[in-house]
Amino acid sequence: MQRAKPETSSPSILRSAVLESVPGVVHGFSTRISPSGKAFDLGMPEAGDRDAAERRRVEFAQLVTGNGKRKWPLVTARQVHSDVIHVIKEIPTQPLAGDGLITNCRGVLLGIKTADCVPVLIADRQGGAVGAFHAGWRGTLARIVEKGAGAMRQHFGAEPGHMVAAIGPCIHGGCYEVSAELRDRFASQFAYGNLLFSEVFSSDPVREKYPLLFMNMRAPGHGAPPSKPHLDLVEANRRQLISVGVPESAIDVSPLCTSCRTDLLFSHRAEKGDTGRMMAAIGLK
Repeated sequence: MQRAKPETSSPSILRSAVLESVPGVVHGFSTRISPSGKAFDLGMPEAGDRDAAERRRVEFAQLVTGNGKRKWPLVTARQVHSDVIHVIKEIPTQPLAGDGLITNCRGVLLGIKTADCVPVLIADRQGGAVGAFHAGWRGTLARIVEKGAGAMRQHFGAEPGHMVAAIGPCIHGGCYEVSAELRDRFASQFAYGNLLFSEVFSSDPVREKYPLLFMNMRAPGHGAPPSKPHLDLVEANRRQLISVGVPESAIDVSPLCTSCRTDLLFSHRAEKGDTGRMMAAIGLK
């Protein structure tokens, strides 16, 4: 698996080498650190200082575009963990709900928010279209990235063989414990479903302190330590890109795990829900 480390120009924004190689495309993945060193929460609160949140988004857009004078419109959606993809042909006048955005309009940024889920940005090397996708386990199970690449082909004629993609910082498999039921659901939907899971033995302080309590008749006298399935959402979305024809060499995968790097990134799971939101954005000059 290719795991290309995104280039970084500052602690505030990360970039993908493959996307930077496409002329006319601007993009960036935010971190939790603003250029001034403060918290760079790009979520939009239902209550609280929405004006401050909007200013942070404007600051992020300027970092992405490198243009401090002209403000690019930033199109986002209320994310609902779906496979709903919006085709952006003009700036929406009403709020959108969904988890994918595609466009061939120039001077517009598409943005999706994450705090563990997988952000995927796609660009057509021919310069015809870009897309931004939010893939949690529900969206991944619904094949949003696979459908997103197909939508770019359908609406804008972008061929998957000419696409490049970047999978940004998200929670990685070693930190993403899920249920056995979810493993079964993936196995029923994808031929490679079982390959997306690993068994991680969990630490049990009681078991470690009082091992005799867990003695049984199995040799060598102890039952197997408890294990939980862990889902690799990164690999799941990488495989979806490959399955529709995006070249494997054209896919960047960030090595950064949100759960492991709360010094740099927001993590809903590691921070038990009390956290901010990062944003991944892409657009055409």
